[in-house]
Amino acid sequence: MNILVINCGSSSLKFQLIDSETEKCIAKGLCERIGIEGSQITYTPDGGEKEQTVTPMPDHTEAIRLVLEALTNEKTGVVKSLDEIGAVGHRIVHGGEKFASSVVITDEVLEAVAQCNSIVFFGGAGVSTESGIPDFRSADGIYSRDAVIPPERILSHTFFINHTAEFFDFYKSNMIFPDAKPNAAHLALASLESDGKLRAVVTQNIDGLHQAAGSKRVFELHGSVHRNHCMECGRFFDAAYIMNSYGIPRCDVCGGVVKPDVVLYEEALDDRICDGAVRAIADADMLIVGGTSLSVYPAAGFVRYYSGSRLVIINASATRYDDLADFTISMPIGKVLGKAVSIS
Repeated sequence: MNILVINCGSSSLKFQLIDSETEKCIAKGLCERIGIEGSQITYTPDGGEKEQTVTPMPDHTEAIRLVLEALTNEKTGVVKSLDEIGAVGHRIVHGGEKFASSVVITDEVLEAVAQCNSIVFFGGAGVSTESGIPDFRSADGIYSRDAVIPPERILSHTFFINHTAEFFDFYKSNMIFPDAKPNAAHLALASLESDGKLRAVVTQNIDGLHQAAGSKRVFELHGSVHRNHCMECGRFFDAAYIMNSYGIPRCDVCGGVVKPDVVLYEEALDDRICDGAVRAIADADMLIVGGTSLSVYPAAGFVRYYSGSRLVIINASATRYDDLADFTISMPIGKVLGKAVSIS
């Protein structure tokens, strides 16, 4: 039996026709620059000359048509008709734990494959600007404002310990936005998760708007303003308690200082949250990066754990990872995701 083995990338398609009884490669080839100007197909039959043909190839459907046309060509083809091809083997970009070896396609396998077609979203401050929350590094961002003490210094562990009252003056005015509501981007991501398409949200934001929109699996790399704990007894307090406290928020039980569960400068990220985020990104079929300049480390380095072929970056300005992306979109992320998921 002849088996057609194909391996599809974002803009390429490799193929081999193999005789399963002899394990001999009867023909092989490569379609390159699919969807890009200058696309071509290279075809080499066993014992024959290599052929290269430059031809329009707008999508993978056309690439497959050209492959089948080459295999059945009257002069250089290796089979007279497609009836001589008994099976097709196709590589899944990321099989995860379910597919560590080859399997026969059944209804159960198709369902499992659909589950593997997962999206992970990695986002930053730009996701929430459409909700009225300023970002940090843009022209209108928090770090661009004239200040006697740089915000980066105020939001440090050392400043929190040594100048606690001044820290909370800044924190309450610039980091908590109780009236902010989820925008189209948050709602679109929650919808994708509800439909079983989005596996996780990895966010650098601390505003909790992803959960407010309905997202369930959210890895908050930098913590959340909605979680606060007494540094003495560990008692939990919400964001409203912090906002309504006069001066330094103190525990109503023991009097200890209530510290926000946000990662300040000089503090380490939570290992448990980082591990979950890395696993989600590494297992994703598609990684969508949005609303971040990818300049804040170590969080920005998480993108490097993605090894798939569908990296999408949506950001108003260029990022240092644009050259690695399969698609880049320079538009407001709420508009892009809202339209893509039919939420406006």
